[in-house]
Amino acid sequence: MKAIRVPRTGPGRPRTRPDHVLGDKSYSSKAIRAWLRRKGIAHTIPERADQARNRVRRGSRGGRPPAFDREVYKHRNVVERCFNRLKQWRGIATRYDKTAQSYEAAVTLAALLMWA
Repeated sequence: MKAIRVPRTGPGRPRTRPDHVLGDKSYSSKAIRAWLRRKGIAHTIPERADQARNRVRRGSRGGRPPAFDREVYKHRNVVERCFNRLKQWRGIATRYDKTAQSYEAAVTLAALLMWA
């Protein structure tokens, strides 16, 4: 989460605080939600079934369920479709590159070819 960088449209260093974060259930841990709250970043992350059961089991001590907006969460589909299209490239799907820099270059090249 600390590696988040939001590009600026003009000059200056990149922003480190996005306006909103969309995540799947793997990002629903208490630590990640607390970190996002401390940074003042709005988030839409569904609650895992086991977390909901534990919260309900604890009763009033379990607290309220985290806010979740289904309409905002539907926009995450665009990102998932992009990942699926990128994984059609064999080198990206299997990660043949030895260095992170060459892998990032391959992803950038594939994204540019998809966009063009």
